[in-house]
Amino acid sequence: MGPRPVDALWGIGKKTAAKLDELGIRTVDELERADDQVLAARFGPNTGPWIRSLGTGEDDGEVTAEPYVPRGRSHERTFQRDLTDLDEIRRETQRIVLELVDDLPGGRLVTRVVVKVRFAPFFSSTHGVTLGEATTDADLIAAASLAALDRFEIDRPVRLLGVRAEFADARTEPPA
Repeated sequence: MGPRPVDALWGIGKKTAAKLDELGIRTVDELERADDQVLAARFGPNTGPWIRSLGTGEDDGEVTAEPYVPRGRSHERTFQRDLTDLDEIRRETQRIVLELVDDLPGGRLVTRVVVKVRFAPFFSSTHGVTLGEATTDADLIAAASLAALDRFEIDRPVRLLGVRAEFADARTEPPA
């Protein structure tokens, strides 16, 4: 990858590439030879050296043939108009839960539900609820999502709602 531009690397986008360009670093070869101190001064003491490691191909991650197993699944919806009515917000949350439950992979039990709310000025926040026991029951997941929603102070219009179901583990089977 040496002669390729730095943004050909995973983890380096347009903004980082532009900042590297300001340092005279345009190719993967140049990034590999870059000084950690210079990168640390520009990007921070951890991020700078990490960016250089992208150019060298260094990685201490374990390589495995095991397939990736997601820890959760989520659905969210951005609304065309701001929601201000709490009953409507609750109905939309329940609707998202039903779509999410339909999309859950078989054999995965939900242990925690997290609700995301983005208010109209684009401030986002989340609140979660841990379930009493792992389940795939839509009513229990909906109840937990509404309990999480109740933790928000909904004093501004809502632009986006999201619900995330977090799984117990990769190999949990549903109850018989």
